[in-house]
Amino acid sequence: MATGPLSGVKVLEFTQIIAGPFCGMHLADMGAEVTKFEPLEGEPWRVFVELVPKESRTFASLNRGKKGVAMDMTRPESQDAIHRLVKDADVVLINYRPGVAEQLRIDYETLSAINPRLIYCENTAFGRQGPLARRGGYDLVVQAMTGLMAGEAKMQGDVPTYVYPAIADYATGIQMTNSVSAALYYREKTGKGQRIDCTLMGTAMAMQTSQFTWIDAFDEDIIPPMLKGLAQARAEQKTFLEQVKVHDQFRPSAPGNIYYRVYQTSDGFIAVGALSMSLRIKVLAATGLKDPRFQPDGSFIMAPEGWEIGGPKLVAEAEALYMTKTTEEWGKIFEQHGVPAGPLFFIEELFGHPQTLQNGLEVELEHPLLGHMRMVGPPFQMSESRLAPQGPSPMLGEHTDETLAGAGFTQAEIAKMRESGAIL
Repeated sequence: MATGPLSGVKVLEFTQIIAGPFCGMHLADMGAEVTKFEPLEGEPWRVFVELVPKESRTFASLNRGKKGVAMDMTRPESQDAIHRLVKDADVVLINYRPGVAEQLRIDYETLSAINPRLIYCENTAFGRQGPLARRGGYDLVVQAMTGLMAGEAKMQGDVPTYVYPAIADYATGIQMTNSVSAALYYREKTGKGQRIDCTLMGTAMAMQTSQFTWIDAFDEDIIPPMLKGLAQARAEQKTFLEQVKVHDQFRPSAPGNIYYRVYQTSDGFIAVGALSMSLRIKVLAATGLKDPRFQPDGSFIMAPEGWEIGGPKLVAEAEALYMTKTTEEWGKIFEQHGVPAGPLFFIEELFGHPQTLQNGLEVELEHPLLGHMRMVGPPFQMSESRLAPQGPSPMLGEHTDETLAGAGFTQAEIAKMRESGAIL
Protein backbone atom coordinates (compact mmCIF):
# COMPACT_ATOMS: atom_id res chain seq x y z
CA MET A 1 0.00 0.00 0.00
CA ALA A 2 1.20 3.51 -0.81
CA THR A 3 2.66 5.47 2.11
CA GLY A 4 2.58 9.02 0.73
CA PRO A 5 0.69 11.95 2.29
CA LEU A 6 -2.55 11.02 0.47
CA SER A 7 -2.42 7.33 1.30
CA GLY A 8 -5.98 6.03 1.69
CA VAL A 9 -7.55 8.73 -0.50
CA LYS A 10 -9.61 7.26 -3.35
CA VAL A 11 -9.76 9.20 -6.61
CA LEU A 12 -11.97 8.49 -9.62
CA GLU A 13 -10.48 10.13 -12.71
CA PHE A 14 -12.55 10.97 -15.78
CA THR A 15 -9.97 12.94 -17.74
CA GLN A 16 -7.95 12.88 -20.92
CA ILE A 17 -5.05 14.55 -22.73
CA ILE A 18 -2.85 16.56 -20.27
CA ALA A 19 -4.23 18.74 -17.45
CA GLY A 20 -6.49 16.19 -15.72
CA PRO A 21 -4.16 13.21 -16.17
CA PHE A 22 -1.20 15.28 -14.91
CA CYS A 23 -3.18 16.09 -11.77
CA GLY A 24 -4.15 12.44 -11.30
CA MET A 25 -0.53 11.35 -11.65
CA HIS A 26 0.58 13.84 -8.98
CA LEU A 27 -2.13 12.57 -6.62
CA ALA A 28 -1.00 8.98 -7.29
CA ASP A 29 2.63 9.93 -6.55
CA MET A 30 1.35 11.33 -3.24
CA GLY A 31 -0.13 7.93 -2.40
CA ALA A 32 -3.74 8.30 -3.52
CA GLU A 33 -5.47 5.34 -5.15
CA VAL A 34 -6.35 6.78 -8.56
CA THR A 35 -8.69 4.86 -10.86
CA LYS A 36 -8.81 6.19 -14.42
CA PHE A 37 -11.90 5.62 -16.55
CA GLU A 38 -11.48 5.45 -20.32
CA PRO A 39 -13.80 4.70 -23.23
CA LEU A 40 -13.53 1.19 -24.66
CA GLU A 41 -11.22 2.40 -27.44
CA GLY A 42 -8.95 4.21 -24.97
CA GLU A 43 -8.57 7.93 -24.36
CA PRO A 44 -7.15 10.01 -27.26
CA TRP A 45 -3.67 10.36 -25.77
CA ARG A 46 -3.35 6.56 -25.44
CA VAL A 47 -3.69 6.11 -29.20
CA PHE A 48 -1.68 9.20 -30.20
CA VAL A 49 1.42 7.93 -32.07
CA GLU A 50 1.20 4.42 -30.64
CA LEU A 51 4.50 2.66 -29.89
CA VAL A 52 2.64 -0.64 -29.62
CA PRO A 53 -1.14 -1.05 -29.97
CA LYS A 54 -2.99 1.08 -27.37
CA GLU A 55 0.22 2.38 -25.79
CA SER A 56 1.92 5.71 -26.47
CA ARG A 57 4.72 7.74 -24.96
CA THR A 58 2.35 10.59 -24.14
CA PHE A 59 -0.09 8.37 -22.25
CA ALA A 60 2.65 6.53 -20.35
CA SER A 61 4.22 9.84 -19.32
CA LEU A 62 1.00 11.21 -17.76
CA ASN A 63 -0.75 8.23 -16.19
CA ARG A 64 1.70 6.28 -14.06
CA GLY A 65 0.57 4.78 -10.80
CA LYS A 66 -3.12 4.58 -11.73
CA LYS A 67 -5.59 1.74 -12.07
CA GLY A 68 -7.28 1.54 -15.44
CA VAL A 69 -10.96 0.87 -16.24
CA ALA A 70 -12.29 0.66 -19.81
CA MET A 71 -16.02 1.33 -19.88
CA ASP A 72 -18.76 2.58 -22.17
CA MET A 73 -19.99 5.32 -19.89
CA THR A 74 -22.97 6.13 -22.09
CA ARG A 75 -24.65 2.89 -20.96
CA PRO A 76 -26.97 2.99 -17.91
CA GLU A 77 -25.34 -0.06 -16.31
CA SER A 78 -21.93 1.62 -16.52
CA GLN A 79 -23.28 4.80 -14.96
CA ASP A 80 -24.88 2.78 -12.18
CA ALA A 81 -21.54 1.08 -11.56
CA ILE A 82 -19.81 4.46 -11.30
CA HIS A 83 -22.45 5.61 -8.82
CA ARG A 84 -21.70 2.59 -6.64
CA LEU A 85 -17.99 3.43 -6.74
CA VAL A 86 -18.66 7.07 -5.88
CA LYS A 87 -20.16 6.07 -2.53
CA ASP A 88 -16.69 5.16 -1.30
CA ALA A 89 -14.70 7.78 -3.22
CA ASP A 90 -13.02 10.91 -1.89
CA VAL A 91 -12.24 12.80 -5.08
CA VAL A 92 -13.53 12.96 -8.66
CA LEU A 93 -11.44 14.55 -11.40
CA ILE A 94 -13.10 15.51 -14.67
CA ASN A 95 -12.11 17.56 -17.71
CA TYR A 96 -14.60 16.61 -20.39
CA ARG A 97 -16.14 19.19 -22.69
CA PRO A 98 -18.92 21.25 -21.04
CA GLY A 99 -22.17 19.27 -20.89
CA VAL A 100 -20.62 15.81 -21.23
CA ALA A 101 -20.63 15.16 -17.47
CA GLU A 102 -24.36 15.79 -17.34
CA GLN A 103 -24.95 13.45 -20.28
CA LEU A 104 -22.98 10.71 -18.53
CA ARG A 105 -24.63 11.35 -15.14
CA ILE A 106 -21.29 12.09 -13.50
CA ASP A 107 -21.94 15.80 -12.93
CA TYR A 108 -21.42 17.34 -9.50
CA GLU A 109 -25.11 17.55 -8.59
CA THR A 110 -25.64 13.85 -9.31
CA LEU A 111 -22.50 12.55 -7.60
CA SER A 112 -22.61 14.86 -4.56
CA ALA A 113 -26.17 13.69 -3.88
CA ILE A 114 -24.75 10.16 -3.63
CA ASN A 115 -21.73 11.20 -1.54
CA PRO A 116 -21.95 14.66 0.12
CA ARG A 117 -18.31 14.40 1.29
CA LEU A 118 -17.11 14.13 -2.30
CA ILE A 119 -14.54 16.59 -3.62
CA TYR A 120 -15.33 17.18 -7.27
CA CYS A 121 -12.63 18.93 -9.31
CA GLU A 122 -13.65 19.92 -12.82
CA ASN A 123 -11.38 21.60 -15.33
CA THR A 124 -12.74 23.48 -18.33
CA ALA A 125 -11.12 25.75 -20.87
CA PHE A 126 -12.94 28.98 -20.01
CA GLY A 127 -15.03 28.42 -16.87
CA ARG A 128 -18.67 27.59 -16.21
CA GLN A 129 -19.94 31.18 -16.57
CA GLY A 130 -19.78 33.74 -19.36
CA PRO A 131 -20.24 33.68 -23.14
CA LEU A 132 -17.51 31.06 -23.68
CA ALA A 133 -18.69 28.66 -20.97
CA ARG A 134 -19.99 26.03 -23.39
CA ARG A 135 -17.01 26.24 -25.70
CA GLY A 136 -14.35 23.56 -25.67
CA GLY A 137 -10.75 24.55 -25.90
CA TYR A 138 -7.19 23.27 -25.95
CA ASP A 139 -3.96 24.74 -24.63
CA LEU A 140 -3.24 26.30 -28.03
CA VAL A 141 -6.53 28.22 -28.05
CA VAL A 142 -6.08 29.47 -24.49
CA GLN A 143 -2.49 30.53 -25.15
CA ALA A 144 -3.76 32.64 -28.02
CA MET A 145 -6.63 34.19 -26.06
CA THR A 146 -4.71 35.05 -22.91
CA GLY A 147 -1.59 36.64 -24.36
CA LEU A 148 0.80 33.80 -23.57
CA MET A 149 1.39 33.34 -27.28
CA ALA A 150 1.74 37.07 -27.94
CA GLY A 151 4.22 37.40 -25.11
CA GLU A 152 6.38 34.69 -26.65
CA ALA A 153 6.10 36.34 -30.09
CA LYS A 154 7.78 33.47 -31.93
CA MET A 155 6.84 33.32 -35.56
CA GLN A 156 6.05 30.63 -38.08
CA GLY A 157 5.82 32.56 -41.29
CA ASP A 158 3.60 35.56 -40.58
CA VAL A 159 1.76 34.18 -37.55
CA PRO A 160 2.79 33.50 -33.93
CA THR A 161 3.33 29.94 -32.72
CA TYR A 162 2.35 28.23 -29.49
CA VAL A 163 4.64 28.00 -26.48
CA TYR A 164 5.92 24.42 -26.07
CA PRO A 165 5.31 22.39 -23.97
CA ALA A 166 1.59 22.95 -23.37
CA ILE A 167 2.22 25.37 -20.52
CA ALA A 168 -1.42 26.18 -19.66
CA ASP A 169 -2.31 22.47 -19.59
CA TYR A 170 0.56 21.41 -17.35
CA ALA A 171 0.24 24.38 -15.02
CA THR A 172 -3.50 23.72 -14.70
CA GLY A 173 -2.74 20.13 -13.71
CA ILE A 174 -0.65 21.50 -10.86
CA GLN A 175 -3.44 23.95 -9.94
CA MET A 176 -5.90 21.06 -9.81
CA THR A 177 -3.57 19.12 -7.51
CA ASN A 178 -3.22 22.13 -5.21
CA SER A 179 -6.95 22.69 -5.06
CA VAL A 180 -7.73 19.04 -4.32
CA SER A 181 -5.19 18.98 -1.51
CA ALA A 182 -6.69 22.18 -0.04
CA ALA A 183 -10.21 20.75 -0.31
CA LEU A 184 -9.15 17.56 1.46
CA TYR A 185 -7.74 19.67 4.29
CA TYR A 186 -10.97 21.70 4.44
CA ARG A 187 -12.97 18.49 4.63
CA GLU A 188 -10.80 17.31 7.52
CA LYS A 189 -11.81 20.45 9.43
CA THR A 190 -15.48 20.63 8.47
CA GLY A 191 -16.52 17.25 7.13
CA LYS A 192 -17.82 18.96 3.97
CA GLY A 193 -17.08 18.05 0.38
CA GLN A 194 -17.23 20.68 -2.35
CA ARG A 195 -16.95 21.50 -6.02
CA ILE A 196 -13.71 22.88 -7.47
CA ASP A 197 -13.62 24.70 -10.79
CA CYS A 198 -10.28 25.05 -12.55
CA THR A 199 -9.79 26.60 -15.98
CA LEU A 200 -7.01 26.76 -18.52
CA MET A 201 -7.85 30.43 -19.00
CA GLY A 202 -7.52 31.21 -15.30
CA THR A 203 -4.18 29.45 -15.05
CA ALA A 204 -2.80 31.15 -18.14
CA MET A 205 -3.82 34.56 -16.83
CA ALA A 206 -2.49 33.83 -13.34
CA MET A 207 0.96 33.22 -14.81
CA GLN A 208 0.99 36.78 -16.17
CA THR A 209 0.32 38.72 -13.00
CA SER A 210 2.43 41.79 -13.73
CA GLN A 211 1.02 42.19 -17.24
CA PHE A 212 -2.56 41.80 -15.97
CA THR A 213 -2.31 44.37 -13.20
CA TRP A 214 -3.91 47.75 -13.97
CA ILE A 215 -2.92 50.51 -11.54
CA ASP A 216 -5.03 53.56 -12.31
CA ALA A 217 -2.43 56.13 -11.33
CA PHE A 218 0.12 54.68 -13.75
CA ASP A 219 -1.81 52.80 -16.43
CA GLU A 220 -4.70 55.06 -17.44
CA ASP A 221 -2.41 56.78 -19.95
CA ILE A 222 -0.92 53.50 -21.19
CA ILE A 223 -3.41 50.66 -21.48
CA PRO A 224 -6.42 52.44 -23.08
CA PRO A 225 -4.38 53.98 -25.94
CA MET A 226 -2.55 50.65 -26.33
CA LEU A 227 -5.84 48.82 -26.77
CA LYS A 228 -7.03 51.46 -29.22
CA GLY A 229 -3.82 51.15 -31.20
CA LEU A 230 -4.07 47.35 -31.33
CA ALA A 231 -7.68 47.55 -32.49
CA GLN A 232 -6.68 49.99 -35.23
CA ALA A 233 -3.77 47.78 -36.30
CA ARG A 234 -6.09 44.79 -36.63
CA ALA A 235 -8.65 46.83 -38.54
CA GLU A 236 -5.87 47.77 -40.95
CA GLN A 237 -4.85 44.10 -41.21
CA LYS A 238 -1.39 44.77 -39.87
CA THR A 239 0.93 41.77 -39.48
CA PHE A 240 1.42 40.27 -36.05
CA LEU A 241 4.92 41.73 -35.76
CA GLU A 242 3.49 45.15 -36.58
CA GLN A 243 0.96 44.62 -33.79
CA VAL A 244 3.81 43.70 -31.44
CA LYS A 245 5.47 47.02 -32.30
CA VAL A 246 2.25 48.85 -31.40
CA HIS A 247 2.15 47.04 -28.06
CA ASP A 248 5.82 47.74 -27.36
CA GLN A 249 5.38 51.46 -27.95
CA PHE A 250 3.45 51.52 -24.69
CA ARG A 251 5.36 48.77 -22.85
CA PRO A 252 8.87 49.07 -24.27
CA SER A 253 11.75 46.89 -23.15
CA ALA A 254 14.69 48.92 -21.91
CA PRO A 255 17.76 48.54 -24.16
CA GLY A 256 20.97 47.18 -22.77
CA ASN A 257 19.81 43.96 -21.10
CA ILE A 258 23.02 42.11 -20.26
CA TYR A 259 21.90 40.59 -16.96
CA TYR A 260 18.95 38.34 -17.71
CA ARG A 261 19.37 36.52 -21.00
CA VAL A 262 21.06 33.68 -22.88
CA TYR A 263 24.50 34.12 -24.41
CA GLN A 264 26.35 32.07 -26.98
CA THR A 265 29.70 30.82 -25.75
CA SER A 266 32.62 29.32 -27.65
CA ASP A 267 31.00 25.86 -27.51
CA GLY A 268 27.33 26.35 -26.66
CA PHE A 269 25.03 28.64 -24.73
CA ILE A 270 24.67 29.83 -21.14
CA ALA A 271 21.74 31.49 -19.36
CA VAL A 272 22.56 34.27 -16.90
CA GLY A 273 19.94 35.37 -14.39
CA ALA A 274 20.71 38.48 -12.34
CA LEU A 275 17.64 40.54 -11.47
CA SER A 276 18.77 42.27 -8.28
CA MET A 277 21.28 45.11 -8.17
CA SER A 278 23.60 43.07 -5.97
CA LEU A 279 23.65 40.25 -8.53
CA ARG A 280 24.22 42.69 -11.36
CA ILE A 281 27.29 44.00 -9.59
CA LYS A 282 28.51 40.41 -9.28
CA VAL A 283 28.03 39.90 -13.03
CA LEU A 284 30.22 42.95 -13.70
CA ALA A 285 32.86 41.63 -11.30
CA ALA A 286 32.79 38.19 -12.95
CA THR A 287 33.00 39.48 -16.52
CA GLY A 288 34.91 42.73 -16.22
CA LEU A 289 32.20 44.54 -18.15
CA LYS A 290 31.56 48.23 -17.40
CA ASP A 291 27.95 49.41 -17.16
CA PRO A 292 27.67 53.22 -17.28
CA ARG A 293 24.21 53.03 -15.71
CA PHE A 294 25.91 52.45 -12.34
CA GLN A 295 26.81 55.86 -10.91
CA PRO A 296 29.79 56.68 -8.68
CA ASP A 297 27.44 57.18 -5.72
CA GLY A 298 26.12 53.62 -6.14
CA SER A 299 22.82 54.58 -7.74
CA PHE A 300 21.54 53.07 -10.98
CA ILE A 301 20.02 55.06 -13.87
CA MET A 302 17.76 52.88 -16.00
CA ALA A 303 18.18 54.85 -19.23
CA PRO A 304 20.89 57.55 -19.14
CA GLU A 305 21.21 60.07 -21.93
CA GLY A 306 22.13 58.42 -25.22
CA TRP A 307 21.22 54.96 -23.95
CA GLU A 308 19.33 54.09 -27.14
CA ILE A 309 22.82 53.86 -28.67
CA GLY A 310 24.82 52.94 -25.57
CA GLY A 311 22.54 50.06 -24.61
CA PRO A 312 22.92 48.02 -27.83
CA LYS A 313 26.65 48.81 -27.79
CA LEU A 314 27.00 47.29 -24.29
CA VAL A 315 25.02 44.21 -25.37
CA ALA A 316 27.30 43.70 -28.39
CA GLU A 317 30.36 44.00 -26.13
CA ALA A 318 28.93 41.39 -23.75
CA GLU A 319 28.03 39.02 -26.58
CA ALA A 320 31.59 39.20 -27.94
CA LEU A 321 33.03 38.59 -24.47
CA TYR A 322 30.98 35.44 -23.83
CA MET A 323 32.24 33.93 -27.08
CA THR A 324 35.79 33.90 -25.66
CA LYS A 325 35.18 31.08 -23.17
CA THR A 326 33.37 27.75 -23.04
CA THR A 327 30.06 27.25 -21.29
CA GLU A 328 31.77 25.23 -18.56
CA GLU A 329 34.40 27.94 -18.01
CA TRP A 330 31.75 30.62 -17.66
CA GLY A 331 29.74 28.34 -15.36
CA LYS A 332 32.68 27.99 -12.97
CA ILE A 333 33.37 31.74 -13.03
CA PHE A 334 29.77 32.58 -12.22
CA GLU A 335 29.60 29.97 -9.48
CA GLN A 336 32.68 31.50 -7.86
CA HIS A 337 31.03 34.93 -7.95
CA GLY A 338 27.61 33.71 -6.79
CA VAL A 339 25.79 34.50 -10.05
CA PRO A 340 22.87 32.24 -11.06
CA ALA A 341 23.76 30.71 -14.42
CA GLY A 342 23.41 27.46 -16.30
CA PRO A 343 23.97 25.81 -19.68
CA LEU A 344 21.28 25.49 -22.33
CA PHE A 345 20.18 21.86 -22.62
CA PHE A 346 17.64 19.86 -24.49
CA ILE A 347 15.52 17.99 -21.93
CA GLU A 348 16.88 14.62 -23.08
CA GLU A 349 20.34 15.67 -21.92
CA LEU A 350 19.13 15.46 -18.32
CA PHE A 351 18.84 11.66 -18.45
CA GLY A 352 21.62 10.46 -16.15
CA HIS A 353 22.62 13.99 -15.10
CA PRO A 354 23.86 13.89 -11.49
CA GLN A 355 21.58 16.74 -10.46
CA THR A 356 18.60 14.85 -11.86
CA LEU A 357 19.56 11.56 -10.25
CA GLN A 358 20.52 12.87 -6.81
CA ASN A 359 17.23 14.75 -6.42
CA GLY A 360 15.00 11.85 -7.44
CA LEU A 361 13.94 13.54 -10.68
CA GLU A 362 14.57 10.41 -12.75
CA VAL A 363 12.77 7.18 -11.90
CA GLU A 364 12.74 3.74 -13.49
CA LEU A 365 9.62 1.66 -14.15
CA GLU A 366 8.72 -1.60 -15.84
CA HIS A 367 5.70 -1.50 -18.13
CA PRO A 368 4.02 -4.80 -19.14
CA LEU A 369 3.99 -3.84 -22.83
CA LEU A 370 6.54 -1.06 -23.22
CA GLY A 371 9.20 -2.68 -21.04
CA HIS A 372 11.82 -0.79 -19.04
CA MET A 373 11.38 2.96 -19.01
CA ARG A 374 12.80 6.04 -17.35
CA MET A 375 10.79 9.19 -16.72
CA VAL A 376 10.63 12.29 -14.54
CA GLY A 377 9.99 11.55 -10.87
CA PRO A 378 7.86 13.48 -8.35
CA PRO A 379 8.73 17.19 -8.65
CA PHE A 380 8.85 17.73 -4.88
CA GLN A 381 9.50 15.65 -1.77
CA MET A 382 8.38 15.57 1.86
CA SER A 383 10.49 14.46 4.79
CA GLU A 384 7.85 12.45 6.66
CA SER A 385 5.63 11.15 3.85
CA ARG A 386 7.77 10.44 0.83
CA LEU A 387 6.35 10.62 -2.66
CA ALA A 388 7.04 7.77 -5.07
CA PRO A 389 5.72 6.41 -8.37
CA GLN A 390 3.14 3.72 -7.64
CA GLY A 391 3.80 1.83 -10.88
CA PRO A 392 3.57 2.40 -14.63
CA SER A 393 0.54 3.63 -16.55
CA PRO A 394 -2.23 1.04 -16.77
CA MET A 395 -2.94 -1.03 -19.85
CA LEU A 396 -6.36 -0.38 -21.35
CA GLY A 397 -8.94 -1.86 -18.98
CA GLU A 398 -6.27 -3.57 -16.90
CA HIS A 399 -8.10 -3.10 -13.58
CA THR A 400 -11.72 -3.12 -14.71
CA ASP A 401 -12.63 -6.41 -13.01
CA GLU A 402 -10.67 -5.57 -9.85
CA THR A 403 -12.33 -2.16 -9.56
CA LEU A 404 -15.86 -3.49 -10.03
CA ALA A 405 -15.25 -6.38 -7.64
CA GLY A 406 -14.05 -3.87 -5.06
CA ALA A 407 -17.40 -2.11 -5.35
CA GLY A 408 -19.24 -5.36 -4.61
CA PHE A 409 -19.96 -6.61 -8.11
CA THR A 410 -20.08 -10.39 -8.45
CA GLN A 411 -18.22 -12.24 -11.17
CA ALA A 412 -21.55 -12.99 -12.81
CA GLU A 413 -22.47 -9.28 -12.87
CA ILE A 414 -19.08 -8.37 -14.32
CA ALA A 415 -19.41 -11.05 -17.00
CA LYS A 416 -22.87 -9.77 -17.90
CA MET A 417 -21.55 -6.23 -18.32
CA ARG A 418 -18.78 -7.52 -20.57
CA GLU A 419 -21.22 -9.52 -22.68
CA SER A 420 -23.41 -6.44 -23.15
CA GLY A 421 -20.44 -4.38 -24.32
CA ALA A 422 -20.44 -2.06 -21.31
CA ILE A 423 -16.86 -2.91 -20.34
CA LEU A 424 -13.81 -4.17 -22.19
